[in-house]
Amino acid sequence: MSDERNIAEVPEFEPVDRALFVGAVNDPDNVKTKPRYAWETPPPPIPEDQIAETLEADVVVVGAGIAGLAAGARCTELGMRVIVVDKHDGLVAHGAHIACLDSPVMRRLGIKVDKEEFARRWMHTSGSRVNEDLLWLYINKSEEAVQWLLDLAGGECELHLYGGQYKGPEFTEYPATHYFVKKPGSHYKWFGAFLFCEILQEVILKGGNQIIRKTRAEQLEMKDGRVTAFIAKGEDGRYRRFKGRKAVILATGDIGGDPEMLAKYCPLGLRPKKNGYFPAGLNTGDGHKMAYWIGAAMEDASWALSLHLISYAMYSFFFLHVNRRGQRFMNEDTWSQAKSVRILMQPQWGDGDWAWSIFDSKWFEDIGQRIHISGGQFCEPLMAEYGQPWDENNGVKEAIDAYIKKGACLVADTLEELAEKMEVPVDTFVATVNRYNELYKLGKDLDYGKRPEMLTSITKPPYYALKFGPALLNVFGGALTDTKMRVLDKDHNPIPGLYAVGNVAGGLHGVDYPLLLNGNSHTRALIWAREAAADIAAGGNT
Repeated sequence: MSDERNIAEVPEFEPVDRALFVGAVNDPDNVKTKPRYAWETPPPPIPEDQIAETLEADVVVVGAGIAGLAAGARCTELGMRVIVVDKHDGLVAHGAHIACLDSPVMRRLGIKVDKEEFARRWMHTSGSRVNEDLLWLYINKSEEAVQWLLDLAGGECELHLYGGQYKGPEFTEYPATHYFVKKPGSHYKWFGAFLFCEILQEVILKGGNQIIRKTRAEQLEMKDGRVTAFIAKGEDGRYRRFKGRKAVILATGDIGGDPEMLAKYCPLGLRPKKNGYFPAGLNTGDGHKMAYWIGAAMEDASWALSLHLISYAMYSFFFLHVNRRGQRFMNEDTWSQAKSVRILMQPQWGDGDWAWSIFDSKWFEDIGQRIHISGGQFCEPLMAEYGQPWDENNGVKEAIDAYIKKGACLVADTLEELAEKMEVPVDTFVATVNRYNELYKLGKDLDYGKRPEMLTSITKPPYYALKFGPALLNVFGGALTDTKMRVLDKDHNPIPGLYAVGNVAGGLHGVDYPLLLNGNSHTRALIWAREAAADIAAGGNT
């Protein structure tokens, strides 16, 4: 009876009526929609008398990175007339990897990825802030997209499997990252992501279609509720209308080069002092803004971002990491994104956004003894072949020697001298190293829980301090789309005539860029482009 009385005494829960907030400062709708930045207010339409000419095609594409060129190439293959417009004067790309969850190379090596497990891990890494329909589109279409690109190269390239994935038990990266290798005599001149763009560009141009560069899109045009064109300014300062009879495709990259867009959607992206995007400052969210101005639904903040440890040295390894106070601050046995974030959380001053990786003269052997349980980007070479042994021929020693010459790696015969070169408190640094050596002898990391087998001693001079820190690479978030890449309005209905592919489209990432697969965004660009082209060819979104 007493239990029943206690239950009865609990008042019924009544949710707060949102109407109470209407018009108030904390009104949710007011907070979301009230403009705070200049770019949020749509610019006035460009007067007709300023538009020099109209160019027309079945499909017009804004942006000539991997996603835009892939969209143009696939539309070309499907028999459509295409114009691709880009504000840069050449190819736009960075990185070298491309990922797929299955491939002939993987099958030959007996490697199989559990797709259900992969999906769960992706959702977990992304804080469940992912459209699962888009995730499964990626999972199911990744091999097809990569094979398509390989086929476009006409037998001049081979697919190789990357072997430098991180192998830790909690942060395991899947051995499903690939890269292209040109065969002897190939007419292609680039490698990595530039090679992907070169292959796609060739399909467009040989198909009789156009790529127009040094031309910046500024506004979308709508007629009777349908996006029909975009207006862009050329290098001659004149405006032109690019009209898409079937569709307009946004492929304008991300927002990492626009501080105000970062402030709204990804504040953490403002923290790194360096931007690793190429070309620097090009990714200013142009397509995001144009979509926003016509009423596209944007992904909720805060958007995911990719931070790469490329600002000072391209290696950090798994050795003792210390901050600019000479203190250890993390479990070093983790992936590059985690290291980047932890560095940004450290006390810094001036232009500082780095940490130090501390090791001694036996460092190369220490890595070799553990490479089978560690690895990962910035521990192994960027183009490490799957199964490649850790030996003197991998180029890592030469890289460290080069960093020593440029001042990114410091060397000293004593810990005290090394601390002085690092400009950290000597007593603190020496105590930090001594503590780390004690943990190594103990065989247990009592401070941060690092795997015992990943602990190493720092006892054999000379001693090294390798400077490393994060650069912002990409921000992943944007206009919401369905699985056909049709841009959605605030009610999640497709906006007729408008598609978004690549990093201008949201829905696939959340919180962090999931380095379960290095190069996964390049594959996403191909898949999204192919899906958009297929829908346009079928007469969709009109």
